[in-house]
Amino acid sequence: MKAHLSRRYLFSASHRLHSDTMSEAENQATYGKCNNPFGHGHNYTLEVTVSGKVDEQTGMVCNLVDLDGFVNREVLEPYDHENLNMLPEFAEQVPTTENLCMRIFEIVQRGFHFAHLERVRLEETMMNSFEYTGAHEPRH
Repeated sequence: MKAHLSRRYLFSASHRLHSDTMSEAENQATYGKCNNPFGHGHNYTLEVTVSGKVDEQTGMVCNLVDLDGFVNREVLEPYDHENLNMLPEFAEQVPTTENLCMRIFEIVQRGFHFAHLERVRLEETMMNSFEYTGAHEPRH
């Protein structure tokens, strides 16, 4: 029997949406106010969903202490109160929330082995959220 567990986390970070491969006019047309040279910040809500068999002894998909510890150490500590543009992983990639969401998914998928990662959802504002479930092979 497979069950899902979703856990929410909060962190704050800033970014400027700007691509060095586009002109100033193209950046302004594409990103609008998010292209502000001084950047802007968000209070993000991260939701990580894992799944797995419910352990007969513990009654859990995975131990929340393990999940919380991993997410705190590998995601929240590196990103909380940071300017995303200054981080190495965004040196050549625009730190959109879509790209941040995919990056967080990769971090959790690569390092958290106590349950299967189903999805990462990242809420940027009350009106914007992004979800990533991993790269899937096209069906034939």
